Amino acid sequence: MLCGRWRRCRRPSEEPSVPAPAAATLALPPSPASLDGGSRRPGLRALKKMGLTEDEDVRTMLRGSRLCKIRSHTWQKERLYRLQEDGLSVWFQRRIPHAPSKHIFFVQHIEAIREGHQSEGLRRFGGAFPAGRCLTIAFKGHRKNLDLVAPSAEEAQCWVRGLAKLRARLDAMSQRERLDYFLSTHTWIHSYLHRADSNQDSKMSFKEIKSLLRMVNVDMNDMYAYHLFKECDHSNNERLEGAEIEEFLRRLLKRPELEEIFWRYSGEDHVLSVSELLEFLEDQGEDNATLARAQQLIQTYELNETAKQHELMTLDGFMMYLLSPEGAALDPAHTGVFQDMGQPLPHYFISSSHNTYLTDSQIGGLSSTEAYIRAFAQGCRCVELDCWEGPGGEPVIYHGHTLTSKILFRDVIQAVRDHAFTLSPYPVILSLENHCGLEQQAVMARHLRTILGDMLVTQALDLQNPGELPSPEQLKGRVLVKGKKLPAVWSEDDRTLSDREEEEDEGEVEMMEAAERRRQDKQISPELSALAVYCCATRLRTLQPGPGPPQPCQVSSLSERKAKKLIHEAGNSFVRHNVRQLTRVYPLGLRMNSANYSPQEMWNSGCQLVALNFQTPGYEMDLNAGRFLVNGRCGYILKPACLRQPDTTFDPEYPGPPRANLTVQVLTAQQLPKLNAEKPSSIVDPLVRIEIHGVPADCARKETSYVLNNGFNPYWGQTLQFPLRAPELVLVRFVVEDYDTTSPNDFVGQFTLPLGSLKQGYRHIHLLSKDGASLSPATLFVHICVKYS
Repeated sequence: MLCGRWRRCRRPSEEPSVPAPAAATLALPPSPASLDGGSRRPGLRALKKMGLTEDEDVRTMLRGSRLCKIRSHTWQKERLYRLQEDGLSVWFQRRIPHAPSKHIFFVQHIEAIREGHQSEGLRRFGGAFPAGRCLTIAFKGHRKNLDLVAPSAEEAQCWVRGLAKLRARLDAMSQRERLDYFLSTHTWIHSYLHRADSNQDSKMSFKEIKSLLRMVNVDMNDMYAYHLFKECDHSNNERLEGAEIEEFLRRLLKRPELEEIFWRYSGEDHVLSVSELLEFLEDQGEDNATLARAQQLIQTYELNETAKQHELMTLDGFMMYLLSPEGAALDPAHTGVFQDMGQPLPHYFISSSHNTYLTDSQIGGLSSTEAYIRAFAQGCRCVELDCWEGPGGEPVIYHGHTLTSKILFRDVIQAVRDHAFTLSPYPVILSLENHCGLEQQAVMARHLRTILGDMLVTQALDLQNPGELPSPEQLKGRVLVKGKKLPAVWSEDDRTLSDREEEEDEGEVEMMEAAERRRQDKQISPELSALAVYCCATRLRTLQPGPGPPQPCQVSSLSERKAKKLIHEAGNSFVRHNVRQLTRVYPLGLRMNSANYSPQEMWNSGCQLVALNFQTPGYEMDLNAGRFLVNGRCGYILKPACLRQPDTTFDPEYPGPPRANLTVQVLTAQQLPKLNAEKPSSIVDPLVRIEIHGVPADCARKETSYVLNNGFNPYWGQTLQFPLRAPELVLVRFVVEDYDTTSPNDFVGQFTLPLGSLKQGYRHIHLLSKDGASLSPATLFVHICVKYS
């Protein structure tokens, strides 16, 4: 039983447990002596479910290792790192004690584990240590890498292999296994119980129960809380223990709105037959609603073996189905590559980054090759390289004439070679902003050829039609260079084709050191020019096709201000231009803090390379992540037909009458995160806002009322409606905020996705944090209906 396991699990005082999401639960760190016979411990039972209790690497991690954390040449500190019993989190020592949640990281938040000197930090500061003892843990989102050195190569390998096994096991878990794991271990509840049980007697007074409720983000009315407490206090001694605590928790975790839906379809016998489940699927609007499909869902999600044998689904199985990816708002069929990838490059939105090298602001931020690796990990397919003259004949990358640090061009190209295709196989575009003289441009060209090798596109794929742009499918695994191109016949004077024209567009007025330097910057070397095959940077002078043959290989770069001017003044002409060739849009240079603009307005007109500061979280990056969430997160999204037809009449400023209507009934939320996890009295007052991002006539935002003092299971039951004129361009953003009467609301979580990938019916929205990390188990439960006219 849940509470029996809790009584046998004690918390070591030096390593406090903290509340954790259900999908990344935190058990209590065992001492080395406790590993023998540990299968009786609840955490080790969790590892047993993962099949790793006898794994020597995992056992080494459970005992803990003293690893040296590397930050600089002078900051190199030894710290204790220990895998916790749930197998999903690692506790680590800090010199100064912090809040408990600051002493852990979760396995599910790891992006990659690298061996040896495979991070910028270890290459710069870890050279004194053998590569075999070094490892890097790279995290999703904006958390910094963890560069570590183990006492021995064997111990380093234990952590590399052990973390890899845990990650692989998590990835391989079916949704049923994940939910069964959660339901059977409840280790997140264990951690709260330990904290709330002030005298550690395994019994809960009403005061301790109130403390527990605050910890799980519920400020329940005292009268109601005490009434529930007394109903569970069967021993009538003002203390809950054992089964009484379990009963209290089960009542707390009930989902009345799901039960009501279940009873509506199941009838008096309180189980769903195959035909009753099929009726539910049909009402949901499922495309493949068949008896065979209903039978498959029962076999996948039903926990009760007897019910499964009789092809019946209980309430628990029904809840597991609705909490699974198949019950989520995002269409599972769109999570892989499902679009036609054989069309020309201009027919796709392409995930693009501005000032990719920066980890912070463009005035004094740090430049790093890790920023490129993180961008690729987010599906970015077009990265920017600001290239300047460097010492020793080696070009460097940084934001010129600012205090940003510098990195070698060569190191960035190596990062492209090693990481560009780990997530997506589709082509990468290197957007060069070239400020180098002819000699270092030749060095750049040499590095591109020698480091990238066959990855680099150096000539047209179809020599018979060199002016036709290939498709992403044809360019799989290839790297394109976007840069200036010398004319076919050129003289010394023709070399003056500088990127400076683009910079003047950007409004980045910079003081040049000398007239000679300015002249050098404007020259293009033939070696570098030869690499601009399909992406030839050209200043946009007119939207009308010239009298000669089409020039699909020309790419124009526009500041957000100029792009908006064309959208408002040229409308359909700009849309048609973007059918033929690529357009890159970037933030104004005046955004000193690396803030972003809304990309939606640019997508509405068919601009493909809408470049954003990936290092700056906010709703703009939420929209970018939502746009490229589907199609396997490959960084390429096929544009709607109205943005691909050469003779299109579409104008985003005049989209016509409404063609669809979106109705969202916001029902409930579950286990919203506390904004101040270390302050028990901090309870959110949640409200839900739904935002529509599309053509200007479609843009809208509506919100529910707020629920006072309940982030655990708030109920709204409110309906919001949105008429849509260009539904094929719409992104829907679900936002949860903490209402505040005297100041702006605080952000809690969000999820953004294209309308075309939004499933109808009763759905769970799995919320994400400000930097895109999962907030599991935080969800919204909604009913969605889309009607097309």
